[in-house]
Amino acid sequence: MAAMSAGGGSSGVNPFLSDSDDDDDEVAAATEEERRPGLRLGPGSGPDPGSGGSLSPQEPMAGAGGGRPGVPGGEAAAAAAATATAVGAGAGEPPARLSVDAIAAQLLRDQFLLTALELHTELLESGRELPRLRDYFSNPGNFERQSGTPPGVGGPGILGAAGAGGAGSRDPSVMPGGGQLILEFELRKAKETIQALRANLTQAAENEVPLQERKNYKSSPEIQEPIKPLEKRALNFLVNEFLLKNNYKLTSITFSDENDDQDFELWDDVGLNIPKPPDLLQLYRDFGNHQVTVKDVVDAASGVEEDELEAVTPVLGSLPSFETPQSLENCLIVQKLEDKISLLNNEKWSLMEQIRRLESEMDILKNENFSFPLVRDTDHPSLDQFPHRTSEDSEQCLDMKNSDQGKTKDSNLSVSDETVTLTPKMNDSNSLPRNERERMPSYSPSNKDTVHFDKPNRNLSPAFHQSLLSFCRMSADSRLGSEVSRIADSEKSVMLMLGRCLPHIVPNVLLAKREELIPLILCTACLHPEPKERDQLLHILFNLIKRPDDEQRQMILTGCVAFARHVGPTRVEAELLPQCWEQINHKYPERRLLVAESCGALAPYLPKEIRSSLVLSMLQQMLMEDKADLVREAVIKSLGIIMGYIDDPDKYQQGFELLLSALGDPSERVVSATHQVFLPAYAAWTTELGNLQSHLIPTLLSKIEKLLREGEHGLDEHKLHMYLSALQSLIPSLFALVLQNAPFSSKAKLHGEVPQIEVTRFPRPVSPLQDVATIIGSREQLAVLLQLYDYQLEHEGTTGWESLLWVVNQLLPQLIEIVGKINVASTACVHEFSRFFWRLCRTFGKIFTNTKVKPQFQEILRLSEENVDSSAGNGVLTKATVPIYATGVLTCYIQEEDRKLLVGFLEDVMTMLSLSHAPLDSLKASFVELGANPAYHELLLTVLWYGVVHTSALVRCTAARMFELLVKGVNETLVAQRVVPALITLSSDPEISVRIATIPAFGTIMETVIQRELLERVKMQLASFLEDPQYQDQHSLHIEIIKTFGRVGPNAEPRFRDEFVIPHLHKLALVNNLQTVDSKRLDIATHLFEAYSALSCCFISEDLMVNHFLPGLRCLRNDMEHLSPEHEVILSSMIKECEQKVENKTVQEPPGSMSIAASLVSEDTKTKFLNKMGQLTTSGAMLANVFQRKK
Repeated sequence: MAAMSAGGGSSGVNPFLSDSDDDDDEVAAATEEERRPGLRLGPGSGPDPGSGGSLSPQEPMAGAGGGRPGVPGGEAAAAAAATATAVGAGAGEPPARLSVDAIAAQLLRDQFLLTALELHTELLESGRELPRLRDYFSNPGNFERQSGTPPGVGGPGILGAAGAGGAGSRDPSVMPGGGQLILEFELRKAKETIQALRANLTQAAENEVPLQERKNYKSSPEIQEPIKPLEKRALNFLVNEFLLKNNYKLTSITFSDENDDQDFELWDDVGLNIPKPPDLLQLYRDFGNHQVTVKDVVDAASGVEEDELEAVTPVLGSLPSFETPQSLENCLIVQKLEDKISLLNNEKWSLMEQIRRLESEMDILKNENFSFPLVRDTDHPSLDQFPHRTSEDSEQCLDMKNSDQGKTKDSNLSVSDETVTLTPKMNDSNSLPRNERERMPSYSPSNKDTVHFDKPNRNLSPAFHQSLLSFCRMSADSRLGSEVSRIADSEKSVMLMLGRCLPHIVPNVLLAKREELIPLILCTACLHPEPKERDQLLHILFNLIKRPDDEQRQMILTGCVAFARHVGPTRVEAELLPQCWEQINHKYPERRLLVAESCGALAPYLPKEIRSSLVLSMLQQMLMEDKADLVREAVIKSLGIIMGYIDDPDKYQQGFELLLSALGDPSERVVSATHQVFLPAYAAWTTELGNLQSHLIPTLLSKIEKLLREGEHGLDEHKLHMYLSALQSLIPSLFALVLQNAPFSSKAKLHGEVPQIEVTRFPRPVSPLQDVATIIGSREQLAVLLQLYDYQLEHEGTTGWESLLWVVNQLLPQLIEIVGKINVASTACVHEFSRFFWRLCRTFGKIFTNTKVKPQFQEILRLSEENVDSSAGNGVLTKATVPIYATGVLTCYIQEEDRKLLVGFLEDVMTMLSLSHAPLDSLKASFVELGANPAYHELLLTVLWYGVVHTSALVRCTAARMFELLVKGVNETLVAQRVVPALITLSSDPEISVRIATIPAFGTIMETVIQRELLERVKMQLASFLEDPQYQDQHSLHIEIIKTFGRVGPNAEPRFRDEFVIPHLHKLALVNNLQTVDSKRLDIATHLFEAYSALSCCFISEDLMVNHFLPGLRCLRNDMEHLSPEHEVILSSMIKECEQKVENKTVQEPPGSMSIAASLVSEDTKTKFLNKMGQLTTSGAMLANVFQRKK
């Protein structure tokens, strides 16, 4: 039996390797062996006992000179023969089955350790671990060299199998299989020892101070030693702990932000194996026990020569010796630690030499046994020839744990400040272990000719030359010095150098200029061979600036895109995306903004599966959870980009849900970005999937219908606006779909002169993505399609044009039906639908509007003389269909025939509503919507003049009331030239109802116009209504005048209010006291109360108060005493307050500055007034002005 088969044992397995290519074969073999009787010990053994064969060692291993390590050849043969005899007693009788434990015990007893190790490995792989073997091989003491074992004699462990200098069992030619296993095991144990040494050197490396600095501190005690990184982190921790304990929480938060590289929750983050000191308060209280004067301080190293100091590595620095026993004891402990560090350092170098030697032997064995090429160095000069070790060697040795164990670079501990002389031999890369030589660049050019320098013709000794050159002040014993002392000779070595240096450069660059490092970081991250270094560099890139501004973020994004183009999708996914994911919940919104923008910028360079899964999920999470509007806006834009690259139809529904969430976002910035980027991109994908007409638009329409059904008592106008604006943004995509699926689309070829598109052909798009030319591909292609589109509509019709027929037969009827359900009094809804139809008609063109849209509306409205009856008032003319058709469809085009059609429609509506005694809300909504645009003022005045001269008094009365709506938006010139003459004409109308209908319009003129002449004309007309005897008994006229005075009085010109409004209200109150009909008297009194309530908030002079305002209130109180006692209480309070203010006016304030409003805002009066007002049923329009001061 043998551990490795030399001849036919190609199935031999290295038991120290867990990730072998032969794992599956070994498991299958072990399973097969379990089924057989007997025992299988190794892959190279003979027939198993169950088959009647004998168990014997293989022939090559039993030959002369081929004994196992520590066992002579004869002993090996004897042991093999004994084993064979014990196992196979005879060929004729079945052998007795031996237990595995017995065989293992025999192997360990006879020192067949490699065979036992392979048996242990196979048992582990088959799941049958043997406790005896497990305990033996897990005990390191079994493999230590025994001090009493002579060289060449087998000891109890593997290392004792041969002497340090013996060549018997360690000769690779003698042990072709077992030698490699021994070497690999020893290599593993040596690496574990190195790992333990690194932890012991941690504190020493942190406390190390360069020799020259120590000399400066000793010669100049006033110079304070610079703070070390470990000290800084420890003090930061204690300071933060102090702030938290004393409730300086905000300061602690700021302090933590400024030290974001340190975890203040965990003391172990400060350093390895560092005990936590007492808190700051205890340190301060204990300070008096250690306070000494300068003369009491002595240097413990004052008697030591410089050469002796150089022999200690690392030097801990001179320590002050305090007079207290505790301080002396500390000095002794420090001295012992220095000695221990020196011993550990020596052991470290010996282990390094051993590792190097073992690796070289492993290379030789692998070449002989496995016959595959291995790059290795042939020249291995011993480290013993160097009288001194440089700190650079220490740094490389200590970096082994990082390269072997996969730790982060931050854990590398370097002893970099040793003060020893650097010799040329120390720079030989062959003095390092092989894995270090692969990691570090070579000192001498490998592919260039050697540089020769002229040597002087002198007889000086090399030692003298070396000593002479030592006076050149060069520093190669620090990290920076070692980087400066070696020049990179290849691209790879340059990248390695940048990877080492950039993490030290970045923190020392000003924040405002750190973007200058982006090209360097990206170039290094692209070309660096080590994945961990690349990850660190990209981490630095994303954390380069704490709160990057817009320009800095753009620069980083530009670099990320360049990186992605260079390295390809696999590395973008593996290296860039994790950096984004780490900062998705960063506390600074600028960082999260960078993540959101990165997802969109990197979308074209990611694998398509990642775009539709990880990136989409990241953006969805940020959209739902992020509180910053700017971040969500960037998320929406990135989602739009993702929608332009996604090709997984299963993600369509998820995209629709994201669209609805974005449209309903409370931030206007996010909603705007949705319409500009996300919605057009999603619509393009929806069009490709064929879902635009089958799902997206119908779903939005159904949501609008549901809102209208549920909103009979209160419509959610915000949601209606959300869905309707989304439909409006989809119009360009819908028209592009109609053009692309038209019967003539195959004929649209670019040849010859391309027709020009009118500038006003399409509405101005809110973003380039909503430009029909962009969706189609080019403006030239769109021009050709438009020409064919107009020709097709005008001459050939829509037969076979499915996409356009869907618009005509399904979309338009459904929209018109929805319009009929809207509350016409909702100005916002009317405006939204008007804009939608306007954009729809302008996008689809004039021919489509005239032949497809207008006929459907006209069929619904049916404007004809025979429809003029009382029932028509309750029909479609009173709904929002009228203003939306007038303002959304008839105003799309402004040629003369279009204007005539609009004028005729409004005249017909006004006539029919007037004659049928229907509500005028639909006509008023049309006038309000059109009146907002000055271009339609002349047109509206034309419509009203038609009503002024109409033969029907009902129509003239309607025209008079419409003037009130138009006056506020019309300029004073038109008021003077067109409005006032028409009103004066109506004010002399034979019908009293027409004259009364002009009063609100006259009042609005008094409220909005400042021209003196116009005001005088209006005042004369109103005075004629009040003073003409023919109107003395016109109750409705008096009501209308009082209502108008109450509405316009607070905002009217002060002189008009003081000289006309208040005196005439006083007169009306006096006349009302004489009214005999209680119903009329109460009606007048109620409107007078509302008017006085509104005017009480205006400035009223003392004379006007005494002569008109107070007498009018008293007259009104007389009416209310009999008709409405609840009003009388309020009036009495008002009168009392006014009288008191008048009496005290000269004492409290200068004359002319008193306001009735000031008297009414006192707490008592205001409380009484509001309580009483809440109990009354009065006009809301009047009460709304009660507490408004005249501006």
